[in-house]
Amino acid sequence: MHMEYSMTANEELAFRAEVAAWMAANLAGEFACLKHRGGPGDEEAFPELRKAWERRLAEGGWTALGWPQALGGRDLPLMQQVIFHEEYARAGGPGRMGHIGEGLIGPTLIAFGTDDQKARLLPGIRAGTTFWCQGYSEPGAGSDLANVRTRAVRDAASGDWLVSGQKVWTSLAHDSDWTFVLARSEPGSHGNKGLIFLMLPLDQPGVEIRPIRQMGGGAEFNEVFFDGARAAAADVIGEPGDGWRIAMALLGFERGISTLGQQMQFTHELEWVAETARANGASRDAVVRHRIARAWAGLRVMRANALRMLACSAQADHDGGTALQREALIYKYYWSNWHRDLGQLALDVLGPLANVLDGGDTRRTRLQQMALFSRADTIYAGTNEIQLNIIAERGLGMPREARGQS
Repeated sequence: MHMEYSMTANEELAFRAEVAAWMAANLAGEFACLKHRGGPGDEEAFPELRKAWERRLAEGGWTALGWPQALGGRDLPLMQQVIFHEEYARAGGPGRMGHIGEGLIGPTLIAFGTDDQKARLLPGIRAGTTFWCQGYSEPGAGSDLANVRTRAVRDAASGDWLVSGQKVWTSLAHDSDWTFVLARSEPGSHGNKGLIFLMLPLDQPGVEIRPIRQMGGGAEFNEVFFDGARAAAADVIGEPGDGWRIAMALLGFERGISTLGQQMQFTHELEWVAETARANGASRDAVVRHRIARAWAGLRVMRANALRMLACSAQADHDGGTALQREALIYKYYWSNWHRDLGQLALDVLGPLANVLDGGDTRRTRLQQMALFSRADTIYAGTNEIQLNIIAERGLGMPREARGQS
């Protein structure tokens, strides 16, 4: 990744205008219905049209912005990538069906994959034609990821790996082509030892995907069951036993530039709350005004830390480091609690109507969906308690919490 972090004011304005103009011209016609759709809590919206949108993005040169040019990317400087994600969200760009591929497994392949893996798997991600999901969490290994029990056994005849076990809370598995899986390859191993990082196609015998219906009515999450599903020997990233290192590096990519787009979506949601408060008179309450102001200030803090986090990440890349920086360690805890509080504020502003569904794609429906889904923000991808442990142990060097062997 380029280290250039600053642009002149004119260069920044010109690039923002370029992105905004492309979005205005393309997020129209058949794609107009995708504006502000497909985000968390709404990921079931228009899946096939959003896949077509990924192809449109690729045709316009707006995928793989930070990837090396030799691997099909644009190798844009950091600040231009930041601007794209902000302007994409500002224009109401839909939730990215290709996020897991482009933002997580793609950079992991670039950093750790073989030449063969890069040649076979990166082009489909970049082109918006191949879609991925993440096989990490299990019923007994959600926040405690090192407790995975899904097994991978080597097939002596072919050298392939046969995978058996269960993954859960797998976003968009039913709309994906491939998954990457953290599994236990060394019998009798415990914790983060003896793990393997595998990639495997979902359309094969031995894979069953079952939707999980949520209280908001959607089913964007799934359970995925593996019963002897096959991962080719050539589709292991790293070496057997090296899975934990690869998995942690991938989580580092998760706290990347797209966080600025997430924050722009948060800005839209806060604006919806403020507009609703003005429209229904809730803004006359001084406490409500104070809470809206605190939410706005919280967003500014979030953006400042995200930019600091990205600058530190770019410096670490330049220096050859892979460990998560302190700025990244606090990010998930901060945004998830901020967003949960915004969800509660939305319900309070809506008042009694918060409990009444009208069934339409209205502002009230969107705020209700946001409020319901935000309750999960402090649970998935590591609960608050796990996040605080990570901050204490990895960021502050405090003694590790006592852990038993599973």
